[in-house]
Amino acid sequence: MIELPKDLNEAIAQSRTATSAALSDGKTLLQVELVFPEIALQAQSIAAQFVPEFEEMYSGVKVLFPDTGAAALARRDWGQTEFKVTDLGSSRTPVEDKIEPEDQLFLLVNPAAVEVPQVEKLYIAAGDRPVIILNPRLEDVATIGIGYAGRQLRDRFLNKIESCYYIRSLESAVLFRCYPQSWQVWLSKNDDYELISETAQKPVGDDLDRILAKALGIADPDSTAPAKPLKKTGFMADLQRFLKALTQ
Repeated sequence: MIELPKDLNEAIAQSRTATSAALSDGKTLLQVELVFPEIALQAQSIAAQFVPEFEEMYSGVKVLFPDTGAAALARRDWGQTEFKVTDLGSSRTPVEDKIEPEDQLFLLVNPAAVEVPQVEKLYIAAGDRPVIILNPRLEDVATIGIGYAGRQLRDRFLNKIESCYYIRSLESAVLFRCYPQSWQVWLSKNDDYELISETAQKPVGDDLDRILAKALGIADPDSTAPAKPLKKTGFMADLQRFLKALTQ
């Protein structure tokens, strides 16, 4: 069983291995998320550590950033590379025009919610070629379920994304997935973490609250009623402690 990473480099290494495993299993729309405050500021350096794994597997890797500025900065900082670096396009240069026959794998770095239509167009244009979404800022998109348009977006695109690597610090806990493992919840205990739950689907909302409340002994384990949201006392301290450990 893969355990929680001890630092950011180990988390990136785990995410590469998980993504490779998912690709080997035929998955073509993948997502890797290191959900921490200000992680977007490290998007370029994380992408630089992430890419080499897939250059060995695919001869035509293309890295896409959300805008021309971010793409230009990456090209400047990275210098000459075997893989190509571009952006998601604009109204004048649609993303479909960014795709070439020799491209074999697309790595999309740090897209925000407003870029979802472009990301979907990239996925459609890519056909059966893999698309990997690295550290997206799509949390609010996943909850747009109000209304017909939101349901359509989920059914048509968002539900197809395989979350092959996910790590997020919660209050006194960590939500974690490393493909092909199931979703795990780890509880902070005495400066360490203990595995308290494994589920096939990502636990969110009341389900996640129930898991944590049961582990902390503040809920009836047989109850199906929604658990009261855990108090946020100490949240920032715990989050900062875990983030500090990851980024050292």
